[in-house]
Amino acid sequence: MTVRYFAAYALLASAVAASPMLAQQPTMVPLGTPSNAPRAVRRDIPLTNMIRRAWAAGTRDSTGSPGHNYWQLWNDYTINARFDAPTATVSGSERIVVHNNSDSAMHTIVLRLDQNIYRANVPRAETVPEITDGMVVTKLSVDGANVDVSDRSNSAGRSPRGQARPPLTQPEASGMTQTVATIRLPSPIPAKGTTTIEAEWHFRVPQSLGVRGLRMGAWGDSLYQVGQWYPRVAVYDDLRGWDTDPYLGPSEFYNNYGHFDVKLDLPAGWLVGSTGVLQNPEQVLTASAREKLSHALDSDSTINIVSADERGPGKSTATGDRLVWHFVADSVGDVAWATSDRFVWDATRATIPGKGVIPINIFYEPGNTKKYETAGPTVRHALEFYSQLWMPYTYPLLSMVDGPEGGMEYPMFIMSSAGASDHETGHQWWPMMVGTNETWYGFMDEGFNQYMNRLSRFDRLGQTPDLDSLGQSYGRTSGDEREAPLMWDANYGGPNYSFQAYGKAPLMLSMLGGIVGDSAVWHAMSGYAKAWRFKHPSPWDYALYMDNALHQDLSWFWYYWLFTTESVDGSIASMTTSGNRTTVSVHEAGGMPSPVILQVKFAATGPAIHPMKNAKMVDANTAIVTWPVDVWLNGSRTFNAVLDFGGRKIESVTFDPGARFPDSNPGDNSWPRVPYTPPVQRTR
Repeated sequence: MTVRYFAAYALLASAVAASPMLAQQPTMVPLGTPSNAPRAVRRDIPLTNMIRRAWAAGTRDSTGSPGHNYWQLWNDYTINARFDAPTATVSGSERIVVHNNSDSAMHTIVLRLDQNIYRANVPRAETVPEITDGMVVTKLSVDGANVDVSDRSNSAGRSPRGQARPPLTQPEASGMTQTVATIRLPSPIPAKGTTTIEAEWHFRVPQSLGVRGLRMGAWGDSLYQVGQWYPRVAVYDDLRGWDTDPYLGPSEFYNNYGHFDVKLDLPAGWLVGSTGVLQNPEQVLTASAREKLSHALDSDSTINIVSADERGPGKSTATGDRLVWHFVADSVGDVAWATSDRFVWDATRATIPGKGVIPINIFYEPGNTKKYETAGPTVRHALEFYSQLWMPYTYPLLSMVDGPEGGMEYPMFIMSSAGASDHETGHQWWPMMVGTNETWYGFMDEGFNQYMNRLSRFDRLGQTPDLDSLGQSYGRTSGDEREAPLMWDANYGGPNYSFQAYGKAPLMLSMLGGIVGDSAVWHAMSGYAKAWRFKHPSPWDYALYMDNALHQDLSWFWYYWLFTTESVDGSIASMTTSGNRTTVSVHEAGGMPSPVILQVKFAATGPAIHPMKNAKMVDANTAIVTWPVDVWLNGSRTFNAVLDFGGRKIESVTFDPGARFPDSNPGDNSWPRVPYTPPVQRTR
């Protein structure tokens, strides 16, 4: 506050004090005591215009399932690409048949040119390892009509001020040097109609220069991981129309499903791992490799297909100067691949419920043999465990490739160090089989994955999953100004993006499990995954589906976890006993409510224990008593929980015994008090 504003404020304060009428106004609550002020508990999920429109159109409904009018685009890609090792250049041509399955005409087409993140002067939120020319599109046409691909982002489609825009006679593009480009069409694509896009393009695979790649990259001149490598059609959905969020680096992708027919022309002697099923093994693999592959499904053993000593045409691959590898993938949103003239190739299998055995391919540098010894068993366990947990893995194989990107997922394909293989395999469920919008709602992708990775780790160790304390730990983050709510566009998540996208959802699901039971959460999420398989759910769809599957209205829960950064901060303020009745005063200082769950421990001896209606005996001397979240609806922050178990002495009471509710100071959750030492906060 400047001096002049302070003086004006002082005069105003004097006038207020002198006014009899104003002096009678209610006393303001000091800012230092928010935990004692009444709170209004919100019990509904905020609905934006887009979800209301979807419900009205019948594309989604309030049960959280796809509506009877649900639609989404489908794209058929035919791509022919050539890789030149001396220049690290990928050049190609593609034909995309876009099926407008929507209920409206499309007047524009939006393309994703994500490789342009490597260009100079392109917005990004992450450092790139090398600046390149990005995606250079040399030819583009729509239904045979050529599009001017020279970048005129500041002028395309515009007219001088005050003048009418002339009618389009040819498709017109803008943004070709950015990660998102828009093509205006002279004639719209009718609802349920199709259009054909053809393009030619090239780019140089960026070097990683001793650092981790940005979802792709190169190690020297002998190993290349290739992603974001072709122009692709952006998502057009029933919620926002065209998805025009730029690719900034940290947040990942939102893709249409489609069919891909891909041919990769590479030097002989270079092995390839890719999304899709290899269509011509007899043309690109040696007889020895084909014979070994025929035994990959025989057992869980990992077998070698191409060894470190097998190098060059006739040894690692078929003979010749160059070979064309042909891959086909169906119901995928993207394709990525990797190639090297040094790859060691191992293979094993996974057994998928209701499907049978599928191959797992592992390609790695010979110097990394030790790191990849456990890769096969880890990926196998992930595929089998998540197939049981959520729904069976749909795709016919999975390939894993070594390289500069230490952890990245694509359909049927992961770029991964062995340590990240469980996590990257988990992404085959979301966003690959359940097509979440990772750019906006990273928690539905990374966060759900982090949660299930924890379950997988316990299963690998043969242990019972322990999700206690996770939800409680959010109390130490709540209130940090750097944290964006989960519903905030993750592309602009700010300095706590990693926590928003990765860290918070497991804590949210820990609390949900504390309310309804962990196994109930898993069962409901399995149903959600199956309902939205190969579709595009929103957070509203997820929350409402879970409510219906759990047979509870948990709108209050979703509101506080998804739309706010509030915590519960519960405590036991006092405990008094009169006769057989003990009154426990529970206080919640935070904005988020919770059920009141008390663990009551009794003396080992005494009169018989008479269980209360809302209590469950855990053992002979321990009961869990629960009151619903409704006890807070009157706005009070204090609830007096009355315990009446007969004459047996109560030795202690603990609020939230599973440590599932966000709390910055769990030391005041028990009576009598239990000494509590807060964890050391790491410097960020």
